[in-house]
Amino acid sequence: MPSQAFYVKFQTPKELASATLEVVKLVRSSGKMKKGINEVTRAVERGLAKLVVIAEDVDPPEIVAFLPILCDEKRVPYVYVPSKRDLGGAAGLDVPTSAIAVVEPGEGKSYLEEIVKKVNEVRGRA
Repeated sequence: MPSQAFYVKFQTPKELASATLEVVKLVRSSGKMKKGINEVTRAVERGLAKLVVIAEDVDPPEIVAFLPILCDEKRVPYVYVPSKRDLGGAAGLDVPTSAIAVVEPGEGKSYLEEIVKKVNEVRGRA
């Protein structure tokens, strides 16, 4: 597998990826999220998504390649995590998932804001 899929626009530090998965777990229990490419795409297009989390190991990569572009167009922050298995687990699924969108952060609101701030720093948009 290549070191980085072509749709990965920036390198997510390991600590940030771990923190993101923790926020996904918090949102799962106290907020709302959309899971899977179709639901995530709709949430972004409708302006509901507060943060999009995309797995880096999606195969074929084309199924998520448009998401970073769509998120940039709609001004929705996004972050990558290394594994769709970990992302699915954090989202409470028994199967891997390529992407999730946080719609209502619930108890994770302050953590979510921190993640978005760090993502902007990593991307040079602080």
